[in-house]
Amino acid sequence: MDGMATATAPLTTSDVASCCSPLTGGVLSTPAAERLASVFKALADPARVKLVSLIAASDGGEACICDLVEPLGLSQPTVSHHMKLLVDSGLVSREQRGKWAYYRVNTEALDRIAAAVSTPSA
Repeated sequence: MDGMATATAPLTTSDVASCCSPLTGGVLSTPAAERLASVFKALADPARVKLVSLIAASDGGEACICDLVEPLGLSQPTVSHHMKLLVDSGLVSREQRGKWAYYRVNTEALDRIAAAVSTPSA
């Protein structure tokens, strides 16, 4: 594993809003900073960034795990591990349909990340 053994609650709107400004404009609480760091850890791997991109670009904005293995060139268990970390971080959601898992990007979570790291307007 890559240091993501402990699950942290997904980043919430209140985490970002708690300081009433982006990361560059105020002080986050320790729990909010920990949740934001866990999201950054989830995105700190090129395979996971590509997975988010593949899912977002898929028809209907969702993708089956079976369609994510070949583009990454990784084994199915490795892709499943990456997807678990993305789900645990709140960046994607998972829906089981029969024997296949389908994933959808959580656009609200991505928007919260963007808001947390954007510079305040002048």
